[in-house]
Amino acid sequence: MENDFSLTGELKKYFGFDRFKGQQEDVIRNVLAGRDTFVLMPTGGGKSLCYQLPAMIMDGTAIVISPLIALMKNQVDQLRSLGNEDSIASFLNSTLSKPAILQVKDDIIAGRTKLLYVAPESLTKPDNIDFLRMVKISFYAIDEAHCISEWGHDFRPEYRRIRPIIQEIGMAPIMALTATATAKVQHDIQKNLGMLDATVFKASFNRPNLYYSVRAKIKPETQIIKYIKENEGKSGIIYCLSRRRVEELAELLVVNGIKALPYHAGMDAVTRANNQDRFLLEDVDVIVATIAFGMGIDKPDVRFVIHYDIPKSLEGYYQETGRAGRDGGEGQCIAFYSYKDIQKMEKFMIGKPIAEQEIGRQLLLDTASYAESAICRRIILLNYFGEQLKESCGNCDNCLNPREQIEASDEVRRALMAIDEVNEQYKAEHISDILTATMTSAVKSFHHDELEAFGNGDDHSPRFWNAVFRQSMIAGLITKDIENYGILKLTKKGRDFIKYPKPFLLVRNHNYDELEEEIGAPESSAGDPELFEMLRELRSEIARRHNLPPYVIFQDPSLADMSIQYPVTIEELKNVQGVGEGKARRYGADFVKVIKAYVEDNEIERAQDMVVKSVANKSKIKVNIIQFIDRKIPLTDLADSLNLTMDELITEIETIVNSGTRINLEYYLNDILEPERQYEIFDYFRTTETDSIEQAYREFCDSETPEEYIRLMRLQFISEMGN
Repeated sequence: MENDFSLTGELKKYFGFDRFKGQQEDVIRNVLAGRDTFVLMPTGGGKSLCYQLPAMIMDGTAIVISPLIALMKNQVDQLRSLGNEDSIASFLNSTLSKPAILQVKDDIIAGRTKLLYVAPESLTKPDNIDFLRMVKISFYAIDEAHCISEWGHDFRPEYRRIRPIIQEIGMAPIMALTATATAKVQHDIQKNLGMLDATVFKASFNRPNLYYSVRAKIKPETQIIKYIKENEGKSGIIYCLSRRRVEELAELLVVNGIKALPYHAGMDAVTRANNQDRFLLEDVDVIVATIAFGMGIDKPDVRFVIHYDIPKSLEGYYQETGRAGRDGGEGQCIAFYSYKDIQKMEKFMIGKPIAEQEIGRQLLLDTASYAESAICRRIILLNYFGEQLKESCGNCDNCLNPREQIEASDEVRRALMAIDEVNEQYKAEHISDILTATMTSAVKSFHHDELEAFGNGDDHSPRFWNAVFRQSMIAGLITKDIENYGILKLTKKGRDFIKYPKPFLLVRNHNYDELEEEIGAPESSAGDPELFEMLRELRSEIARRHNLPPYVIFQDPSLADMSIQYPVTIEELKNVQGVGEGKARRYGADFVKVIKAYVEDNEIERAQDMVVKSVANKSKIKVNIIQFIDRKIPLTDLADSLNLTMDELITEIETIVNSGTRINLEYYLNDILEPERQYEIFDYFRTTETDSIEQAYREFCDSETPEEYIRLMRLQFISEMGN
């Protein structure tokens, strides 16, 4: 068939292009020859054309299986725009009405439809199976084929049923396409689809026009708004892990004069489709979307992709960043990283099958390794997908701003020996306490001050040792026990390292959480340092007057925000981060007095229009929380009723309390903690100079006191003593 006409002529006829891109022509000829085909082609490489053109040429209808309704609609709209007949391409999914479904089926039977897009769920419906048995099918194209593999970044169990369904409908050549797959994922795909003999086409993963950067997750909203303002009018996508964060961030961008819309699976189909269309039509510049749902939007001129949360896997990260610069133009890929996010995602795995936890943990380690590494980002990404780059790219943050590395084989060996000495029974924080001779109650009670490792690492800080543990884990020297979350275990490679140490380069100044700790109040670095110090002194003076720890008056981020905004009235003070009406009224007078005098003495022109505006307080949920707590509703029931996790609920309560509102959690604390333990924790917060939950948790880790109980006790303390 392929010799009867010019393939380039057909390309020009249907799509208006004069030449093929990369391996497209070879792929299409393989499909036209009736052979099974596996296509591994990065986002922007032109995968869609590989099945669209042969579908136009061949007899019958091509069945395109895709998980994304958004992608189906987008591609169908594009194909319909190529000619006069809307029936050339259609989709079958849950968004269609019954009359629309009947029209689609009539067009297929009449031979007017060359491509039919279906979701795997739609493919399994008995009505659709019966219907497709009557259709002449040219071939099956499985898009986003990585969904088949448990090691892929977006595993979907229904994808593993595609092969049996195809056999039930009727066999035809199979084409599998994906933008991201390691060798293991590729084998899983081919084996599951019964196409191990398929012709394989693999394009290079290198996208030279994309700039990769990882930033410390310090006040990310401010960084994002500043970046978008500096790139006004450019199209961009921002990815977040949760739907709630998507909604909040989109609203924050709008408040700050940025044309943005949210996009996630929890929205109704009409709103979601409308938001997608407005982005494609450039009514808005920015879409904020969930990573888990994915976008599937074919927009060639996306100029930046920002990850508010680090993704769960490098496959996911690579695919999402690949949506930038698909036209070969500028593409900025910025990810915000904190190891706390990795820890949070690890905790979410607890309770899942062990095999699933192992896979998820390994994928997270690969992501952490990418974020924390000091070497060329592109080298790491290409190596992950089995491709070698001979020299550094010169177009990533690590190439343009090389990071310092130190030889740390001695430190790594000391860390591994400490893990071995405690019989692999403790978490990283506890072992760092042993190494630095930090006499916590746990160290005392377990007599770990008598160990050989005790004080063997007091030449470094606990944060340094945590970085050693983290990067040793990435290097495969240690692992975390899956069933007992967080407990460190030595691998065979780690035990060999103790006996025969090898050079080990530890990244310097690339530990993002350490950077956050060193800055203290990260926001302060963006404000007026002289005023910030004055406010800290004032806070200490007021704290002494009231016999309270300073953080109960105002936390550091609030002082930092004051040094940025220069509030000179109580009303303006209420707009500062972490300052509500209660705190403004109770402690604010002295602060605005100092700020006003400072502004006048230094003739400061307050650039209020340059201040990042906060979203108007969503009082409804906060009022509900306060009312429920007043009625002594158990917090677990309250979280369920508001559709929040306990972590999210406590975060909401923290916002309420830190803003100065007094609440009483005593009724709930009495149910979960013995009075003696409550007194101990309460006294701890009365005497400590910091409100760090991590430090408090280490202090009480010998007990059965979970971190969330300590957070609640801190809230009760601040509420009683400061509000």
